[in-house]
Amino acid sequence: MDISQIKKEFISLYGGDENDIRIFHSPGRVNLIGEHTDYNGGFVFPAALTMGTTIALRPNGKNVIRLKATDLPDLVDLDIDNLDDYRELWWGNYQAGVCLELQKSGYDIIGCDMLYDDTLPHGGGLSSSAAIEVCTALALATLSNEKNGKDAPDMIEMAFIGQSAEHNYCNVKCGIMDQFASANGKKNHAIFLDCKDITYKLIPLKMDGCKLVITNTNKKHSLASSKYNERRGECETGLEILKKSLPDIKCLGDVTVEMFEKVKSTVTDETVLKRITHVIYEDDRVLKSIEALESGNIELFGKLMNESHDSLRDLYEVTGIELDTLVEEARKIDGVLGSRMTGAGFGGSTVSIVKEEAIDEFCEKVTKNYTEKVGYAPTVLIDDIGDGGLEIL
Repeated sequence: MDISQIKKEFISLYGGDENDIRIFHSPGRVNLIGEHTDYNGGFVFPAALTMGTTIALRPNGKNVIRLKATDLPDLVDLDIDNLDDYRELWWGNYQAGVCLELQKSGYDIIGCDMLYDDTLPHGGGLSSSAAIEVCTALALATLSNEKNGKDAPDMIEMAFIGQSAEHNYCNVKCGIMDQFASANGKKNHAIFLDCKDITYKLIPLKMDGCKLVITNTNKKHSLASSKYNERRGECETGLEILKKSLPDIKCLGDVTVEMFEKVKSTVTDETVLKRITHVIYEDDRVLKSIEALESGNIELFGKLMNESHDSLRDLYEVTGIELDTLVEEARKIDGVLGSRMTGAGFGGSTVSIVKEEAIDEFCEKVTKNYTEKVGYAPTVLIDDIGDGGLEIL
């Protein structure tokens, strides 16, 4: 929906007129390289999309927050005095978690009516949950700050509010990358983020006649029900083993390739060794990617993307037939510089760098061959790199 359509639906649902409706937006993200490194204190390289969550909002003068999505039938009421009671909601639990975390952080939660319009595919590995969390946090924190005569909310804090809601309310121990990218992205830039200390640098993304093409497997996945926490535990086990030889390290992100090669023989569990090998070499690929892009070598960046996917397939084992098929079919096409899974894996999406003249062939052949092999069609999305969370109107 465009903004005028969202406003019309808001008025149809809640009454009143357009004059006092406010509009906020936060995007999803695509991670270009650096996967399963964020919770290991490593490097990631995400970019905000233009697709995301848009909220129409208006204070209602009550002690309740009313939630509705444009594509769902139910209207959800959240009692501001009892925000801990909504953990089992099928939809609305992320918003309740954000409200509770804002409350814990000293924000006044103001009763309001909210209408959500989401353009991201849910379960597509593009952080639809982070977009909801960051947009909700930004909207409600803005109202609270205005009431108390404060400046606009700090977007890094909004990212951490969203992450805390996911950790504490939804029991998904995600890293900070998704919320950070949704909150702090910049048009035509990617974010080189060090998850150890949350320092970051915006890197111009010069595509030189190429486009980012996102292909959704349409296999639904959930971090909570996947093997995400299992992989995280294996990395923690590997870290403890490495600490015996490298006592000064605090996370896998502290371990360079050179350091690792000298001590990796101390890790005798084959599975644990594969997991931490992926993380340490993936961090190195992120650093090489930044160098490649800053020197204008997008072809090298594409090769590093390919290496990343192969590592996620063979060492971290989070791909599966759907993601692997999309990548295999993409790489067969002249004009595809690189293709890899993006997100947690076990479904979700791939991201490919495709020359503009090859996009039609990509869409046709990848869709056809994937459908024949997997049994259902993927969805191909061509999106631009956009800005992070902001108030539109």
